[in-house]
Amino acid sequence: MSEQSGEPDLLRFDGRVALVTGGLRGIGRCIATHLNRRGAEVHVFDQASAEGADAFPFAVHRVDIADPAAVTKALAGLSQPPLLLVNNAGITRDRSIAKMSDEDWSQVIAVNLTGAFNMIRAVVPGMAAAGYGRIVNVTSINGLRGKFGQANYTAAKAGLIGLTKTAARELGPKGVTVNAVAPGMVMTEMAAQLPQEFLSRALADTAVGRLATPEDIAAGVLFLLSAQAGAITGEVLKIDAGQYI
Repeated sequence: MSEQSGEPDLLRFDGRVALVTGGLRGIGRCIATHLNRRGAEVHVFDQASAEGADAFPFAVHRVDIADPAAVTKALAGLSQPPLLLVNNAGITRDRSIAKMSDEDWSQVIAVNLTGAFNMIRAVVPGMAAAGYGRIVNVTSINGLRGKFGQANYTAAKAGLIGLTKTAARELGPKGVTVNAVAPGMVMTEMAAQLPQEFLSRALADTAVGRLATPEDIAAGVLFLLSAQAGAITGEVLKIDAGQYI
């Protein structure tokens, strides 16, 4: 409840089970942390080492989301079916098309696109049975505009947009909304290690004079997961400080 108005806080997720892929660092960790703070029972699926997982305010499961059998097994171990899903996991293997190996291509597509498909397909039965669900896919403005050296990544992120729209059409009648957020350059710890010239170039592209933070992305994701966004589906929300325009 809101302390000032006495009205319910529509950005609370009490009683909901939430899944966040790639949630051990950066944007995913920020999303998982904020969901936990707002009452959700949060589970993170991540392929990275979960050393020190006891310190996280959410449950951590080591899962290769590109493996559908691994996804199914991990979901079966949860306390109840998740009604909130954030497909955030992603990897990069940047090279120009001429220098990109088959492995560079297939690994990025497997995690960034096929992994999201595996997750959506796996959670649909539980959401359909409940007559309710919220899915948010984390794509990228580079999936909308392309980026030199990122043919694999941009193809996967563009594919994720198509998957979002198709899933929104198929799952809407079951009470499930499916949306995407498209960050630009985000000031994660990893981004902070980039050469200053890259950061300066991205900053010059913005309209508001700053780069987005993980908290900016999390705010958009939580809104789309909330009761307030029940009439929004199949949309791509750019959260990029105006880089794309």
